[in-house]
Amino acid sequence: MKLWLIRHAPVLLPSGICYGASDVPADNAASLLAAKLAAEQLPQGLVLRVSGLTRAQQLANHLAVLRPDFPAAAVDPRLNEMNFGCWEMQAWDSIPQAAFDAWLADFDHHCFGGVESTQTVLQRVGQALRSMQGDEVWLTHAGVIRAVQWIVEHGVVPVQQAANWPATVVQPGGLISFDMVA
Repeated sequence: MKLWLIRHAPVLLPSGICYGASDVPADNAASLLAAKLAAEQLPQGLVLRVSGLTRAQQLANHLAVLRPDFPAAAVDPRLNEMNFGCWEMQAWDSIPQAAFDAWLADFDHHCFGGVESTQTVLQRVGQALRSMQGDEVWLTHAGVIRAVQWIVEHGVVPVQQAANWPATVVQPGGLISFDMVA
C-alpha cells in the first residue's frame, strides 16, 4: 500500500503563531496551487481522507474539482493537527520557557497546552494507518506527517527525547509518500 500525505497550504495568520487545532483558513490561491501540483502527481484509484480543519478541507475541495475521478474525501478527525490547548493562537515567543521545558522533559506524555501529548497524536494517527485498506491520500498537517514518519521508522512507540522527533517535514502545500507495510 502507498500513502500520500499532502500538507495544507500556508494559513492566513502572521508567522510565529501557534495554531495547531485552531480552525484557521489557508490562503485560497496557495491551496489551489497545491491542489494543481498534487493532481498532476497522484495516480487514479486512491481513497482520500481529509482532516476536519478548514485549511485541509480547502485543499480537498480544490482537488475534487481538478480530479473528479477521485471519490469525495472522507473527513477523518484523526488527521487533525495536534491540539496545543491554552497555547492555541498565541505567539510562540510569548509562551513561557517553563512550558517548553516541561514538554521537552517528557516529550512523549506531557500535554503541551493541557490537551494532547505527542503519544496521543501517535495513537490516533496509528489508528488511522491501521484502518487503511489500500492506497490513500491524506490531506493533513505537519504534526500528522511527522507522526507518520515516526511510525514508519519506529512504530507507535514512545518518543524518548524531542530531539528524536522528525525535524523535517514537507512545506505547506507539499506532498510526500510512503510505502506502507500491509
